Amino acid sequence: MINSIIIGSGHHLPEQVVPNAAFLNHEFFDAEGVKVNKPNAEVVEKLNEITEIRERRYAADNHTASDLAFFAAEKAVQSASIDKESLDYIIVAHNFGDVLKGSNRVDIMPSLASRVKHKLGIKNPNCVAYDIAFGCPGWVQGMIQANYYLKSGEAKRVMVIGAETLSRVIDPHDRDSMIYADGAGATILEGKEETEARGILAHATRTDATDEAYYLWMGQSNKKDACQEQLYIKMHGRKLYKYAVRNVPPLVKSCLEKAGLDVSDVNKVLIHQANAKLDEGIIRSFFRLYGIREVPANVMPMCIEKMGNNSVATVPILYDLIQTGQLEGHEINNGNHLVFSSVGAGMNVNAIVYKV
Repeated sequence: MINSIIIGSGHHLPEQVVPNAAFLNHEFFDAEGVKVNKPNAEVVEKLNEITEIRERRYAADNHTASDLAFFAAEKAVQSASIDKESLDYIIVAHNFGDVLKGSNRVDIMPSLASRVKHKLGIKNPNCVAYDIAFGCPGWVQGMIQANYYLKSGEAKRVMVIGAETLSRVIDPHDRDSMIYADGAGATILEGKEETEARGILAHATRTDATDEAYYLWMGQSNKKDACQEQLYIKMHGRKLYKYAVRNVPPLVKSCLEKAGLDVSDVNKVLIHQANAKLDEGIIRSFFRLYGIREVPANVMPMCIEKMGNNSVATVPILYDLIQTGQLEGHEINNGNHLVFSSVGAGMNVNAIVYKV
């Protein structure tokens, strides 16, 4: 059989650290355009209580999402110890392309994947580069696509990158904007002919696009006298929470069943770093599907407190932090079963079961 194995990974978090205190002088308005009358210190404290975010990273003024993707890609190639010309595909997941500092105009031509290939200096024309827009679950979906290429024999090596600069598309007058951040993570998958199943064992995906299609959308600023020609990322927080807690756990369970595994086989659940309260709700609901009331310690690593929510980049960054020993209290060992899962705009939910 052909197994899809992660042979290298890398991530990039910008150097610019933005603490919660940076929002103390912001002017916040609610969705109806009414000024929030709570003190900003109280607003920021509430954010920290719900999300556990204490700081986030914003890209340098002269960097765009494709730059961050390139930085992560370079590290992944070095980690894998391969010739970059041997890559058959480069898949970049993002939502907004390259957005320049001071603008929120989307730039996706050429594709970010082509830009990364160009920055890497890859000359091989058979290295196919393309993007996917799948909300926050984009990197996981890119891994699922890569798995198809590898198992079919169409490709031998595929790089999958998640990169985003959400700081360029946030409304400074919206309290929700405080959760968003910038970053990039990359992995390289290789198809290996082996007699025992490992690597990607199973995957599952769903899209709900009735009312759910607009739980996340692009809209005008909450401050009504601001420039209304600009569009910013918006969300229905309560609806998102309910949707994720209701739909992520059963999808992960179905993915485990496809892999022929039980919840007791799971060593780590690497879930999209959306916010701590949401992720805790998801993991509790997941284990309760098996009649387990107490979530096992250390099963769900978190890194959101220092990096914020950088969308498609959260899961590959989390994986690389653990893989390289940079997340205290967590490690990945041979034989471990990992679950990669995400939820986001679409609304999309997906999951992968992976055996190390």
